[in-house]
Amino acid sequence: MNRKTIKELKEIVGAGHLVTAREDLMCYSYDGTGMEYMPSAVVFPGSASEVCRIMEIAGRERFPVIPRGAGTGMTGGALAVEGGLVMAMSRLDRILEIDAENQVAVVEPGVITGRFQETVRRQGLFYPPDPASQAFCTMGGNVAECSGGPSAVKYGVTRDYVLGLEVVLPSGKLIRTGVRTAKGVVGYDLTRLFIGSEGTLGIVTKIIVRLLALPTSTRTYLVLTDSLRQATELVAEILKSGILPKTLEYMDQTALQVVNEHLPLSLPENTRALLLVEVDGDRGSTEEQGSRLLALLADRKTYPGILATRQAAGESEAAELWKARRSISPATFRLRPHKISEDVVVPKTAIPTLVAFTEKLARELDLVILTFGHAGDGNIHVNIMADRGDAAEWQRAGKAKKLLFEQVIALSGTLSGEHGIGITKAPYLSLEIEEESLELMRKIKRVFDPDNILNPGKIFTTAQEKP
Repeated sequence: MNRKTIKELKEIVGAGHLVTAREDLMCYSYDGTGMEYMPSAVVFPGSASEVCRIMEIAGRERFPVIPRGAGTGMTGGALAVEGGLVMAMSRLDRILEIDAENQVAVVEPGVITGRFQETVRRQGLFYPPDPASQAFCTMGGNVAECSGGPSAVKYGVTRDYVLGLEVVLPSGKLIRTGVRTAKGVVGYDLTRLFIGSEGTLGIVTKIIVRLLALPTSTRTYLVLTDSLRQATELVAEILKSGILPKTLEYMDQTALQVVNEHLPLSLPENTRALLLVEVDGDRGSTEEQGSRLLALLADRKTYPGILATRQAAGESEAAELWKARRSISPATFRLRPHKISEDVVVPKTAIPTLVAFTEKLARELDLVILTFGHAGDGNIHVNIMADRGDAAEWQRAGKAKKLLFEQVIALSGTLSGEHGIGITKAPYLSLEIEEESLELMRKIKRVFDPDNILNPGKIFTTAQEKP
């Protein structure tokens, strides 16, 4: 970008809302992957009209524009892999409307997800999508990645709550998609097309979401087992019993070790895995579901690997358990300085096979691999720990990733449940999607963005992770 372009951009957003100094750019050069790509500039628009004017300039000058939320993504979706302008949406952070009677809200993309959840909670309402980074991530980023979280087993993911969008196209034109009603089938579903598109088709400037009534009662249960297989087999058994938990989370022994200091209880020495099960609803339904869960787990003849089952002693202990669960990902860096973080999904009955396969990979490739995550919907987070500075170890980690993906596809699974594709999964896309479908997706990208201005290098690329 030349000086004339920089001057034009400053005239749109104000001199204080565009940065070019290297020390400022560095703050927007990385995301949750730990990889770094330096942009040429970072702009902070304050309105949809400013976004439109910026995109008009980008179209004329042919420089890349990379939309960015909080930078918590795990696949490189917010990285400026081809340089250009990072568009940080942090100023668009208003909750525009909460219609409690119709259970609908309208927000800007820079609204922090956790802040939004707490705001609607105070009105007796509930926005279920709850990614682990909810205290930092943004609603716009959640839309771009179609984020999920622990509650997805019962309540679904971001796409299940977005009714409509306001979007700026790469041309600079503004469109509105969807509805704010429970039903609406007029025309193609452009809303769903933008959700999960990772900022490659348009820039979201407004989001209409549906809300639920806030459950009045929640109960949290802890299940400890001396067998990894027993824990993973229990997932399908719990769901098959007719219990529909709000969350059904799983942690293996290594995951438990890295967050041991956050756990509000001491674990037996022979603990190999933990299940965190939560039921919600009204008081009667949570009591009934809780009783059924405890009765199921009391059958030690059928489930001999269960060491202990207990209900969390109040909200404070439940909060400590969730703190431990949400701390796993950052705590893993105690094991190795770097990691390959995957969020594969398999059918629930295939979870034991997948977890056993990761254990086998760890032994054969001499790697530290831990598993945890949203077992209730088959979404297992596989963290392959390694040191990028150790070329041999990092090469083995890359091999483990490829073998993991091949096994997931063999188990009728998918390569990503909530992290998206970005650049880190892009080289493996053909493992899951046939060439005809990939080419159709490329054509859709060209229709929306013929000059490949918006977030180039994402999804449809063969670039490998940087060593």
